[in-house]
Amino acid sequence: MKKLPLGIQNFDKLRKDNYLYIDKTEHALKLIDEGTYYFLSRPRRFGKSLFLDTLKCLFEGKKQLFDGLYVYDKWDWDKKYPVIKISFGAGIAKDTKKLTEMICLNLLDSEKENEATAYDKSNYSTYFKSLIKACHEKYKTPVVLLIDEYDKPILDNITDEAKAIEMRNNLRDFYSVIKDSDQYIKFVFLTGVSKFSKMNLFSGLNNLRDITLFPDYGTICGYTQTDVEQSFAEYLDGVDLEELKNWYNGYSFSGEKVYNPYDILLFFQEGKRFKNYWFETGTPTFLVDLIRKEQYHLPDLEHIEISEANLNTFDVGIIPIESLMFQTGYLTIKDTNQIFSNTIYTLSYPNFEVKNAFNGYLIAYLTEHKFHHTNQLYKTLIEDDFIGFKAHIERLLSAIPYSSHGNLYNYEGFYVSVIYSFLASLGLDLIAEDITNKGRVDLTLKFPDNKKIYIFEFKVLEDDKSNTKKPLEQIKEKRYFEKYAGVVEKIFLIGIEFSKAQRNIVGFEWEEVS
Repeated sequence: MKKLPLGIQNFDKLRKDNYLYIDKTEHALKLIDEGTYYFLSRPRRFGKSLFLDTLKCLFEGKKQLFDGLYVYDKWDWDKKYPVIKISFGAGIAKDTKKLTEMICLNLLDSEKENEATAYDKSNYSTYFKSLIKACHEKYKTPVVLLIDEYDKPILDNITDEAKAIEMRNNLRDFYSVIKDSDQYIKFVFLTGVSKFSKMNLFSGLNNLRDITLFPDYGTICGYTQTDVEQSFAEYLDGVDLEELKNWYNGYSFSGEKVYNPYDILLFFQEGKRFKNYWFETGTPTFLVDLIRKEQYHLPDLEHIEISEANLNTFDVGIIPIESLMFQTGYLTIKDTNQIFSNTIYTLSYPNFEVKNAFNGYLIAYLTEHKFHHTNQLYKTLIEDDFIGFKAHIERLLSAIPYSSHGNLYNYEGFYVSVIYSFLASLGLDLIAEDITNKGRVDLTLKFPDNKKIYIFEFKVLEDDKSNTKKPLEQIKEKRYFEKYAGVVEKIFLIGIEFSKAQRNIVGFEWEEVS
């Protein structure tokens, strides 16, 4: 059995030490044949760095590493190119001094690798430009530029707008060297997590081709279902492929769905146990802070329609939640539609891992880890113990500190969001804003094998003596349940009222319909 390449980003090591490798060289060859300047955005731990190093080894003409791969008999191995590789993946640049240090160390490494000397090192921009020229003059051939995690210095400071802008401006000066060095360049490839505004970051590099959502490159990073079934065949004994797909597959970038490689590799390395491997490698604190600040209605994350222009809107101080969640891997493309000249994407959670873990993190964050659900809660759902279920919801809401959320208690969406995230964190099948021919159900909870469903309607009362229509009455009047008549064995209607004053449940009614 070939070794699992967990954490291996060096193509040379991967191939020489007989690690398992999913061949991406067809994509590499297509890129080189079709253009010069490229940009690719993918979430963290998606294989960007390994692909970049694959390109490096290809341009350096390391033929023996590519034996048996797609590109092997299609590449001119007599041609070799100097490669300048810059990576911001290691370390955190908290100020411009640290950023300058990181850039200069990268350039120094490239000097040594290429045995070329940059004659002007007065600042990092002139150092970069001088090194490009030096490599070109030494080898009498154009230079390849590979930049990994191009946006990390900005993202590391994204909660401090002034510092993030400072980082962006400094990087813009650095990247402007690429435009001014066109005559010396063979190929350019930049990767990162986010798609910052070209105008604000690349300053005139208008020919940078963004392949992030090109269907032809949808699988340039990540593992397809075929990759998993064929390349990992030796590891699949006893694995439920449908369960594996449900947990970890589902990422789409306008092409075939893919797995995050980190999930698959850890799944096999950790004894084929289903866990939140990718999610646990990063804590989306900034994202959750933004959701709270914007009072985002969390059930909407199940189904978001967004234009291509809005999906690509991202810059310091301008960070739409939907764009941020897509670029960081918490949402993915589920559908694409063309409406006149506009491309409209439908976004949702990519898979069970992300939906379950993200909502679990939200609940822990909202309650400051003061609320812990137990197996007893599952028992109340299985046994239709609504008194017990109500008690769990009351404890959940009581665990959310008033001082942390202020006026969030004053709108219905807050309570819906909390209960939605709570149930989603349990791995339950939910439909938010469930559409019927009579209107929209606030929340529908579906149980396995069509055994039963719970239909929820919520209402926030201005005071505890409000005379507004009861939520249970609204469900029955609108006959929301008819959609599921004859489809499931049991249907339960649940109406819940919340009080602004008490910040908790003041009314809880349920009824079974036959």
